[in-house]
Amino acid sequence: MTFWQTITGSDLTREWKAFEARAAALPADHRAAWARIKAYLGTRSDFTGRNLVPILDSALILLEETAADGQSSHDVLGEDIEGFCAELAGGEGARDYRDRARDRLNGSVARKLGRLGG
Repeated sequence: MTFWQTITGSDLTREWKAFEARAAALPADHRAAWARIKAYLGTRSDFTGRNLVPILDSALILLEETAADGQSSHDVLGEDIEGFCAELAGGEGARDYRDRARDRLNGSVARKLGRLGG
């Protein structure tokens, strides 16, 4: 990866397009599970594109292998896809975008109050 690719994220764009091409070849229930996995993991605040790609790749490989074995996504992931994703993301206590926004807001308020009180 070159410096330019790192700055612009063009390498991530290529990887994302490759993910979508691979997902398009999946059966309908696996594609639906893939969409839910992407949506859920996208809300995790500790993930950037660079550290989310390997996790998404692993989830897509799991879906591809189960589709090749003739299993449904429900057989593998169960009813709770969000729970599956939470475990991928580091468990139930993993931070999400709300936590990050709350921390920024609290820090901003504390700085403002510190200037007023001091």
